[in-house]
Amino acid sequence: MTTVPDTTRAGAGALWMLLLMAAFTASWLTLNAIFTDFQLVSRTVTRPVIHALILGGLWVGLSRAGFDLRRRVQIWLAIAIPFTLWLAAVWALALDGAFQPRPGGGPPLIPIAIFVPLLVFLPILLRSARIGEILDATPPSWLVGLQLYRVFGGIFLVAWAQGRLSGIFALPAGIGDVATGLLALPAAYYLAAGWRGGRGLAIAWSIFGIADLVDAVTIGTLTTPGPLQLIVPDGPPIGAGTYPLVMIPAFAVPSSIILHALSLRQLYRLGRKKAPERSAGLGAGGLAGAR
Repeated sequence: MTTVPDTTRAGAGALWMLLLMAAFTASWLTLNAIFTDFQLVSRTVTRPVIHALILGGLWVGLSRAGFDLRRRVQIWLAIAIPFTLWLAAVWALALDGAFQPRPGGGPPLIPIAIFVPLLVFLPILLRSARIGEILDATPPSWLVGLQLYRVFGGIFLVAWAQGRLSGIFALPAGIGDVATGLLALPAAYYLAAGWRGGRGLAIAWSIFGIADLVDAVTIGTLTTPGPLQLIVPDGPPIGAGTYPLVMIPAFAVPSSIILHALSLRQLYRLGRKKAPERSAGLGAGGLAGAR
């Protein structure tokens, strides 16, 4: 009986994941392009669903980390409450039109909405020993696969096609987001399957995802009317700050960067954990060979 190599099975599974995501993305973008009201509905529904998935995954990680119920609830609330308040604040400001250019000028608020949460949350999340324990107990593939929602950034392409967003921003940001989302499940599948190159692929995917976000933020800042504008866009800039589109740079971008950072920390810790195991295995193999 012939055994199918693990790499072949992993490749076939990853290909199916890619095709599934491609079909979903094409359908979702088509609906947004045809039905103008669908964008508002999808933005309203998908953000709470993604939020719930993140908090649900945090609870599962806490459960696997072996914390007792009281400690689990304390840690979960310590993360869930500020995370939810952050979303609620950005959402309320977006609905109120706070991110739109002000008549009297002044610095654009979108870069502030991006960088302040990163400066506040990243040092805590990347240095906390408790967070490290949670990451060790959570399947690495989860943080990778979760970012399949990045395909929703394809809405930039729809807005550009309809003349509502400049191509200089929409094309690199939209294509980069869609590519990151399309590759999230295949990369997660390779990682979960234990394929030898799965960890390296996940790291490369995460670096690409961060680079895409940095590129989008940079172009968005340089094309937004204000003191930081250096490029005159060929259409309406993202800095127009209209809801629901503004929720992507104002909340999805910093939260996605945080998820990427946590994923990289998790993969780094996973590599350090496996290094002694590989050394022990090589040592045992050498001893057996000597015998």
